[in-house]
Amino acid sequence: MVFLQKEFYRTLKSFSKVELVFKGSLFIGYGKPIKSEIEAKEFINEIKSIHTDANHKVSAYRVDIENNLAMKYDDDGEPQGSAGKPIYKVIELKNLQNTVIVVTRYFGGVKLGYGGLVKAYSDTATEVVNSSGILEIFEKVHILAEFDYSEIQKVKQIVENFGKIVDENYSDVVKFNMEVKKGLEDELIKKLVNLTKNKIKIDNL
Repeated sequence: MVFLQKEFYRTLKSFSKVELVFKGSLFIGYGKPIKSEIEAKEFINEIKSIHTDANHKVSAYRVDIENNLAMKYDDDGEPQGSAGKPIYKVIELKNLQNTVIVVTRYFGGVKLGYGGLVKAYSDTATEVVNSSGILEIFEKVHILAEFDYSEIQKVKQIVENFGKIVDENYSDVVKFNMEVKKGLEDELIKKLVNLTKNKIKIDNL
């Protein structure tokens, strides 16, 4: 039996924090993978509460809500288009969604100018993404397989090259719920059948 989990997008791999200095001004960037617009707003408010003394707390997010992208960016007092939009552009150019980035700025006494602000916010957001790394969420297929105990090591070895085992059940026989990237399921099933010499039951065969 094969179940299809419809997902494909790129997001941040994990929470990340970076610090950069531009002409004396300290830029602290935060990034986080999220699942909803509410979660994005909560994260932004959380960072703002940490840096109440910062001159600016600029943010941008992009979230997939039932296949419709919700996006927002906020300059938080910086010249219009010089802060939030450059952060959002990094998210967009990296083709990320379900992602929020917040950059706080502590003024260092030297004005950066419009172009300097764009570069500073853009570079900080880029470093946030680089620090976190990018996770690709693929459309996944779940395969249910049933086989004898003697085949466990063979099956595990093959599955590791195609995906992962998400659930294991041991009774009179072994049952694995396996998750693989869509498009690889036929090759995986063929290899499982060949290696076990057809001593495996996969419901969709």
